[in-house]
Amino acid sequence: MASPREAMSAEGPHSLQALSAAAVSRSMAALEPDVWALPGHLLRGLLPLLSVFRLERAEAAARRAGLSTQPIWRKLWDDVMKTRPPNSENIPCWRKKFFETFFSNVLHGVLDVSSDWRLNDRHFSPLLHSSPHVSQLTLCNMLQGAVELAAEHNQKVLENLASSLRILKFQHLLSSDQSIRRSLVLLLHRLIHHGSVSHVSMCAWPVPDTVLLVLILSMSAGFWRSGNALTYHSSPCGLCREEGDTQSQKSTQERPEKGCCSEREWSDGEHQKESPRALEKADMQAEVNGCVAGTGQNTALSGLNCFPLEKQACEEASIKVSCDHTSRQGSSCFSEQLSHHSALRKSRRRTKSAVGKKRRCLRRSRGLCADLDDLYDFVFTVAREDNSVSIDQNTITEGENADNLTSSSTGSPCCGHVGCKRRGGSTGIFSLKAAHRFRSVSTLELFSIPLSDDTCRTLSNLLSSWVSLENLVLSYNGLGANIFCILSGLRALSQYSDCCLRVLRVSDVFSHMPCMELVHCILSVFPRLHTLSVSFDLKNQLEGNRPEGNPSCSDAEIPECNPNLKKLSFHDVNLADHQKEVLLLLQDPMLQEITFSFCRLFESCTTEFLSEIINTVKRNSSLKSLKLPGNRLGNHRLVALADIFSEDSSSSLCQLDVSSNCIKPDGLLEFTKKLEGYIQQRGGKIQFTHLRLFQNWLDQDAETAQEALRRLRAVCSVVNDSWDSSQAFADYISVM
Repeated sequence: MASPREAMSAEGPHSLQALSAAAVSRSMAALEPDVWALPGHLLRGLLPLLSVFRLERAEAAARRAGLSTQPIWRKLWDDVMKTRPPNSENIPCWRKKFFETFFSNVLHGVLDVSSDWRLNDRHFSPLLHSSPHVSQLTLCNMLQGAVELAAEHNQKVLENLASSLRILKFQHLLSSDQSIRRSLVLLLHRLIHHGSVSHVSMCAWPVPDTVLLVLILSMSAGFWRSGNALTYHSSPCGLCREEGDTQSQKSTQERPEKGCCSEREWSDGEHQKESPRALEKADMQAEVNGCVAGTGQNTALSGLNCFPLEKQACEEASIKVSCDHTSRQGSSCFSEQLSHHSALRKSRRRTKSAVGKKRRCLRRSRGLCADLDDLYDFVFTVAREDNSVSIDQNTITEGENADNLTSSSTGSPCCGHVGCKRRGGSTGIFSLKAAHRFRSVSTLELFSIPLSDDTCRTLSNLLSSWVSLENLVLSYNGLGANIFCILSGLRALSQYSDCCLRVLRVSDVFSHMPCMELVHCILSVFPRLHTLSVSFDLKNQLEGNRPEGNPSCSDAEIPECNPNLKKLSFHDVNLADHQKEVLLLLQDPMLQEITFSFCRLFESCTTEFLSEIINTVKRNSSLKSLKLPGNRLGNHRLVALADIFSEDSSSSLCQLDVSSNCIKPDGLLEFTKKLEGYIQQRGGKIQFTHLRLFQNWLDQDAETAQEALRRLRAVCSVVNDSWDSSQAFADYISVM
């Protein structure tokens, strides 16, 4: 793009004020302090001529003068990005939108700052000056962006991101070497453990690198080895060292707050002195956390099948095998853990002295060990401890890891009761002796990432103590029977009084069990849920066949399972034969929002079933939103739904979604007239405020449709679209 002088020359003669503004814009380095004091009418002509560096600095002066820079940033977006962002009409701040996208494009090398004079300012450092505006960042492919951000010359950029970034996404990842993973470790440690990232999302990873996946999951959950052992450009993490110093001054051990290590750090001998009693307690804690020691083959990740990661500061009483989150269900793991723990206690008396010497040696040699394969050590260390094995295992080579990842123990997968059964043979475990608990994220999303048996057990283990987690989304992960392994971790998590998980969304191609039964299991396992959404494509699945080896949940009615549940959603689940369950849900006195989306609800229903639905909703004063898109409602059933708002109704329904229901204009008009009559009978007192009508056949009679919409909009807010039903029908026929 041309400079201000060239642009003005091309446009022809300008006023003296415009010429002066152009001259001032070229001398901002010297004139900036005086420029910000100019009156608003002069600033208005100057602002569009500034570089992004000066324009960003002019924000405060523009506000004082009553000027908005939003149109300038919007034009800058159009000129530089040359695309129209989705939902552009709802973007609240174009400056933030520009800088956030600009940062990502520069980071991934898809934008040349020399392409526009407004970006080519010698005072402007693209990543540094745009980073404070970045709240969402996507890393992809070979994680080139992570490598760049972890580089020493971008240390200040990383510090800015630690304060501004809230959402971190990984997309289309590929396998990476160890140097790249080291950069990722530094990045995650700074942005999550010592930063503000609260939302981690991974998507579109058809063949996931297990090492990389477990690394991201574990660090998102707040687990990593000692921060003092994690070097940042050849120096220990200063933030961890500061927190370690603060913790060492406390007289009593309390549960650490965000960003603090959860277990006593052993690696910083100069800053942290421990009494023999404290070391003994640390040893006992390590025994509890590493109680699933074994003597057989080491299957990568599969050691996470039974025993969860415990809370940051276990009390001595937790030695009573509380670390086994399946013990409450009488799992076979329970007795094995008891016997092994007893053996550990006996061997500890004989080896405690030797272990203490080993620990002191480790403290002296920590700097050397930090340069070894600590990433592999952390993910794949075998927490096996007996008379001849010291607390730190030898480093596992990359080749050995590859072998471990492709091998598996014999035995059945994690299924059966809602808990994980231990697989045959001895397995490795995510080592908690070397791990510390840091700040963790509150939202985890996994989209289109196949999860193996071992990875599911890893995730279950992490979930079992992930108390900060508020939202969990598992979408198209091919869980199958491993859904029970996930539920095992959630059951353990629900035992914590400070557990924050309230939203769970599960979607996949097939459900391992009938969907209603699965919903009941989920609500039974985790009674604190506020929102549950399930979506399964069951076209090729026999719903009535329960997989062998998985007992059904109890026969209690679903509404009795979870008094905290406020929102429940079914999508693409065939509920045509589940009329009883549907009615039970609609009469639940706690649910405020129910969604039956493309559930074939009215596929073969009788008039009696429709009447029962209407009467049930009329009697339910707690239900605020009913969403029925894609259920073959048709005209006559839509008209019948208007009875929900009759004079004798106690319904508090505010929102109704009847999108994609083959509704024609005449049916909509009849519904409108009936609704108007009920409103008049009730003296205009009605709580109904929103109606959604997407993708219905309203184009078949435009005049009637417009009349119906006009009259409806006098009653409530209506959201619809200009959908071409004839083209949609042609598309449907073409793929049949």
